[in-house]
Amino acid sequence: MEENHDFQIVSSDQTGAKKQSLAKPDPSGTPFKIVIDPKVRMDLRRALIDLIDYHDDALADHFAEGNLALESYKEYIELFARSLKETMESREGVSYLLRSVGFEIGAGEINMQPELRWKKGPRPFGPSLL
Repeated sequence: MEENHDFQIVSSDQTGAKKQSLAKPDPSGTPFKIVIDPKVRMDLRRALIDLIDYHDDALADHFAEGNLALESYKEYIELFARSLKETMESREGVSYLLRSVGFEIGAGEINMQPELRWKKGPRPFGPSLL
């Protein structure tokens, strides 16, 4: 029997019967519309692609100007991943993503350590999404 690994993100105060689907007919009727709203998801994807392109261009420029030494493609990928990770771990990086989907949130209001609240306990990858 194959185990079902689907999950839902729910508010910590949600009660009542189990939802049959994550999406609601009225996307504004849920605090998690950013998870399911197709436009927000597309805007977020576009922002991530733009961010990836920016980091790629910046690393290439630094290398071309002789400011960055690279010994292999492996090292380039490691630096690229580090650059993206550091950006996404910063309030500026999260703020960029929020703005890209239409939210103007003050830096002090950004939760840099949001708690994953699994509906049925940790999923196959453990307590994180990865």
